Amino acid sequence: MLSSASVAGRKEGEGPLRRYFDRIEQDAYFGESSWEKAESAMLRETLCLACRKADTAPESLDFILAGDLLDQCAGSAFAMRGLGAPFIGLYGACSTMAEALGLAAVLIDVGAGQKVAAATSSHFCSAERQFRFPLEYGSLRSPVSQWTVTGSGALLLALDGPPPYITRVTFGRIVDRGVTDTSNMGAAMAPAAADTLLRHFAASGHGADYYDAVLTGDLGRTGSGILAELLGFEGVSLAGRHFDCGGLIYDAGRQKVNSGGSGCGCSASVLAGYVMELMRSGQWKRVLFAATGALMSPTTSRQGESIPGICHAVSFEAEAA
Repeated sequence: MLSSASVAGRKEGEGPLRRYFDRIEQDAYFGESSWEKAESAMLRETLCLACRKADTAPESLDFILAGDLLDQCAGSAFAMRGLGAPFIGLYGACSTMAEALGLAAVLIDVGAGQKVAAATSSHFCSAERQFRFPLEYGSLRSPVSQWTVTGSGALLLALDGPPPYITRVTFGRIVDRGVTDTSNMGAAMAPAAADTLLRHFAASGHGADYYDAVLTGDLGRTGSGILAELLGFEGVSLAGRHFDCGGLIYDAGRQKVNSGGSGCGCSASVLAGYVMELMRSGQWKRVLFAATGALMSPTTSRQGESIPGICHAVSFEAEAA
């Protein structure tokens, strides 16, 4: 991996991971005239910062894989406008960062590119406008609901880059257990996380104890509890190794985020900042990053559809496999 960069909003900068973000922006508009434009500006700045760290011009990248929560991935598309690199827009809800990283690693592995960027973002205000209620409405939040993170993360990958390395990718399957409560995304995503983790352990031949940390993103406290129960039925325990990005980024009690954080930018900013720092320092040598997504839309929810879940897993190691 050549470099990583993360940018976060003010609320995220007041949380326990504040020192791991490259930039904390106090202005929710990021100097723009709308929240959607703010999200694009944030993502563009994050990618350009990662490029500067690697002494790489954005236009020299072979591919940029990016996504967000907005309709038609508008946040990413407008962020990449004018950068000059081939752009592949992705949508996997909160799983998008793992999806982007997995595809980026595959593109490099098959020789399709030498330098590939993976980046995602989310913005509390733009997500609330699209998926829930206008902020002015002041609606009450369910105890199991999660707070959409204002943040973004970017990783630059290269065939001959320094560690940590991506050593294995397990792409997820759609898992739908009939959850229809859009405020309880953790319950909708946890079965998909269990399915992907079990398949990853079986295919790789490595159990959970192979990793220093297994990071989900973003199940929150509710979904994390369900995941532990589902894996327990299969005789698998993540005790002492499981961390959820939605649980790490906020102080849930003090910051009143109920079940924790969520959004494409949650796991991306935690991975690009906190996780990469711990791996570079040698504190963690093997990390399994398993990002989860709730694949509903406002339209399908209003039509009474259940929420399909997805989880993609990417393993990072300090030594090449």
